[in-house]
Amino acid sequence: MNGKILVITGALGALGKVVTETALARGARVAGIDHAPSKLPASPTRIELGGVDLTDATQARQAVDAAAAHFGKVDALINIAGGFTFETVADGDGKSWQRMHAMNLLTALNASHAALPHLAKSATGRIVNIGAIGALQAGAGMGPYAASKAGVHRLTEALAAEWKGKITVNAVLPSIIDTEANRASMPNADFTKWVQPLELAEVILFLASDAASAVTGALIPVSGRV
Repeated sequence: MNGKILVITGALGALGKVVTETALARGARVAGIDHAPSKLPASPTRIELGGVDLTDATQARQAVDAAAAHFGKVDALINIAGGFTFETVADGDGKSWQRMHAMNLLTALNASHAALPHLAKSATGRIVNIGAIGALQAGAGMGPYAASKAGVHRLTEALAAEWKGKITVNAVLPSIIDTEANRASMPNADFTKWVQPLELAEVILFLASDAASAVTGALIPVSGRV
């Protein structure tokens, strides 16, 4: 990753922080974009763009353009921004479906659209999305989330086909990630079977690296020890 310029959405979340720190440790320079505010001062190796609503295409473009202006280019976009909700169809009214669509699919779409002109100028342009194993076959209560992540899968495949030979586009499909929030919501689960954020970061950064030049359109399960 030495010398690579990465744009990471959802950079202030649990997974985003791990991916960011791992990339920096390997010599990458990182522009983090997040809805949460950030007070971290810009440096030659890192910039955080907080308060960005990636569901708004204009804000997404402005943030990605600012990252490119700061570093001079963009080599890879890692779309981590998103969310989760558990709701059965009978108990919902459609709002959760709209919210998951916006948080998971629309954010990835807007960030990708904004990044494409910059990535096209890189000799090693990469997009890495976060899908979900749970979107391959939705269980009870998983409809809104699974539908939105299935959309991310199809976005990944479409972009990969459209930009083949120019930009690689892949997605990782984790099961449950071992985060504080997930532990709090499922206190009786066996955490040892969950995917560790660093394990997922390793796969993400491989797909963003030169070594993954022949991989595009892939949906890669990262299922932990289940």
